[in-house]
Amino acid sequence: MGILNLTPDSFYDGGSYKNETDIITQVKKMLDDGAVFIDVGAYSSRPNADHVSEAEELARILPVVELLVKTFPDILVSVDTFRSGVAKACVNAGAALINDISAGQLDPLMLETVGKLNVPYIMMHMLGTPQTMQQHTSYQDILKEILFYFSERITLARQHGIIDIIIDPGFGFSKTLQQNFELLNRLELLKITELPMLVGVSRKSMIYKTLKQSAQDALNGTTVINTISLQKGASVLRVHDVKEAMECITLVNALN
Repeated sequence: MGILNLTPDSFYDGGSYKNETDIITQVKKMLDDGAVFIDVGAYSSRPNADHVSEAEELARILPVVELLVKTFPDILVSVDTFRSGVAKACVNAGAALINDISAGQLDPLMLETVGKLNVPYIMMHMLGTPQTMQQHTSYQDILKEILFYFSERITLARQHGIIDIIIDPGFGFSKTLQQNFELLNRLELLKITELPMLVGVSRKSMIYKTLKQSAQDALNGTTVINTISLQKGASVLRVHDVKEAMECITLVNALN
């Protein structure tokens, strides 16, 4: 899954894609490098990011979804949003799946909406909101509590008619640096859900802070964590650097 951030303040590539030419060039590169999905987001979920209104999010994302579907007729666009109105508008414009960092907790209509749209749904583990999530890092047993969280959210999603679900353990969301590595160390335990698992660690602070570098220098570290994630059961890698992630996938598949 290749990442296309349309926000001006994302931690790595914020503001990089300002016009149609830049967007099409980047998406074509990711597709040529092997991306199966393109994940389009217009609301930055990095810690302490500014809140963006639904109208602003829609104004940023909807024209881009329409552009991608028109330019690349076979593309599978994933929409990174926690708002049901944005999800509905983008699916109606041709998006293929919804990627919700809140698992339906930040919009009471999200699960019902996705069920009616009949599209796959990625649900992530996060407590609180993007603005408050780093205040919610107190766990007795982080893996057990994440499993309880998914058990509840999956049950609710099924009750609303959502058939295809992918879980995302939410590296960097409501987790300290140490908790991210504890989660990674025990990641295979999430296989108990019997659902595909997405891992998104691309250039995140768990990598560059541990290595005492910047997000711009964190590609090698990302490759290491992606490889470990695949070995522990990840089905989808959400990345900025598609070519390198595909090399991880190819080599791990050869090993298996």
